[in-house]
Amino acid sequence: MKRAICIVLTICSAIVFAAAQQGSSTSQAPAATTQSGATQSGATQPKGGNSASDLAAAKAAHKVWVNLDTGIYHKGGRWYGKTKNGKFMTVDDAKKAGYKAAKRD
Repeated sequence: MKRAICIVLTICSAIVFAAAQQGSSTSQAPAATTQSGATQSGATQPKGGNSASDLAAAKAAHKVWVNLDTGIYHKGGRWYGKTKNGKFMTVDDAKKAGYKAAKRD
């Protein structure tokens, strides 16, 4: 009897685990990032895709966060690494690409 209960519990656990894995793999696909926090292909990162260590590494490398939708770059503050469509780059690269500095950070 105990063996039958263990088998049933094992099967149920496997089903729940498989369902959880399937749900998480389809809902979120994180971008591959380098040590600096920028994506390897230069593509944009999803909102919330930057961890605290990514943000710290980018700040240490004196990178700014460019909001590609607005054309504004942030040196820090509320929107640094947070906007949905953006990427890290140097200030010089941001200026060369025509992006403007945020008035408030």
